[in-house]
This record gives sequence, C-alpha cells and structure tokens, in this order.
Amino acid sequence: MSPSENDFDIPAKNCCRMVILGSTKVGKTAIVSQFLNGRFDEQYTPTIEDFHRKLYSIKGDVYQLDILDTSGNHPFPAMRRLSILTGDVFILVFSLDNRDSFEEVQRLKRQIIEIKSCLKNKTKENVDVPLVICGNKGDREFCREVQSEEIEQLVAGDEQCAYFEISAKRNTNVDQMFQTLFTMAKLPNEMSPDLHRKVSVQYCDMLRTKSLKNKNKKNDGDAYGIVEPFARRPSVHSDLMYIKEKAIGGGQGKDKERCTIS
Repeated sequence: MSPSENDFDIPAKNCCRMVILGSTKVGKTAIVSQFLNGRFDEQYTPTIEDFHRKLYSIKGDVYQLDILDTSGNHPFPAMRRLSILTGDVFILVFSLDNRDSFEEVQRLKRQIIEIKSCLKNKTKENVDVPLVICGNKGDREFCREVQSEEIEQLVAGDEQCAYFEISAKRNTNVDQMFQTLFTMAKLPNEMSPDLHRKVSVQYCDMLRTKSLKNKNKKNDGDAYGIVEPFARRPSVHSDLMYIKEKAIGGGQGKDKERCTIS
C-alpha cells in the first residue's frame, strides 16, 4: 500500500514544502538525489520541475516533507512566484566555479524576501524564511570563481540564512546543510538523511501504526523515513487556494488545519 492510500491526518505544523532554486547545471537535482537516495548521477538531465514527497515517523508523530526541484531556466515567472509563495523553507544553489550562478542566487534571495514580505502584509504574520545558500561543486576548488568574503556579505546579519560549501558529487556537508535548515525551520533533526532509518514503501503501514501507537510516547527514539514513489505535485489551483486562504485567514486556526496526502 502506498502512502497516498493512507490517511495520516497530519497536522499542518508537521507539513513542510522545501523549494530548491538556482541556475541551470549547479547541482540542484544532485542535492535532492543525495538527500532522498544517497546517490549521485554522473549524467546531466535538465530539470523542468520535479516534485518529491517524504514521510517520516519521528517519536510517535508523522511529518510530511514536500520537495520542489525547480528549473534553472524559469521560463514562467508566474510559476516561480507561486513556488516561492507556497514554499516554507528554501535552498538556493550556486556553483563555486560559476560566478553568474552566484549572482542569480543574490537575485533569488531578494525575490524571496520581497514576495514573502508581500504575503506577510496580508497575513499580519512575521516573516521568517529559513533559507540555506549552498555553494556546490566544492570538489572543483581549482576552478573557483566566487570568494568566501563575497558569500559572507550575502548572509551577514540574517539569522534565518546559513551558508554551506558542499559537494553533491562527494556528498560533502550535504547532511549538515539539511540538519541546519531543519533546525532553523523548527523541524526535527531526525528528518536529516543520516538520523533516521530509511524504509521502503512496503513499510508504510508500519509507519502509520507506530505513529498511532506512540503518540503519547514522546521519548521513543525511533525515526523512520519513506520516499513516496509516485508523488504528485499539488495542482496550481490547490496552491492558489492555499495562498488565498492564508491571506484571508491570516494564519488563524493553524493548529486545527490538516495537510492531506494528495
């Protein structure tokens, strides 16, 4: 039975959408592959837009992480804006051997703040956007075009923004980067790749059963993660309705909301 066939009744506060942005060929999909599967694909395939979903059982609670791996070409600005509006946490990726990709990350950071601030004015909520900037391809140090001082200026003074130099190819600092992002988002550290037991989709019933049994056992140290194999991106209509409800509702009654497996 696949996760989509189970009603986990997940509280909204346990649901998170991660959006990964950056220029083409900087390694966004490679980072996602390491996070979900612990693999690196040498062959490059341009990404149009990929959607992934991972479910967790952590200390008796179920969590849902949606991952949106975006195109570096962004041919549809409205879709990019929609991705930012519906995102909860962000990873901005540039390549250390490509200065243009670093300049794109600077633009993206400004755009995220502007778009989220616009939504904040409607919801009357504080805008704290957990964001990690990744300088990828650290294994190509000899080709470096972006200096550390420039990067430090970009993240200076922003407590909700962290920077990591990583290598998706060698899986260097990838786990640490995700741990920091989840900490900033006030999500369990166990969502990081190396801090939970990875199980196949056949164990989905076990995840649900353990979560129901252990709801009151907050000291249970078990943590499981399942990648949903046939995850579907919520429709544009669903995303627009989500934004509309958030703007109208101003975040009221958040604890009563549920996120469903669609």
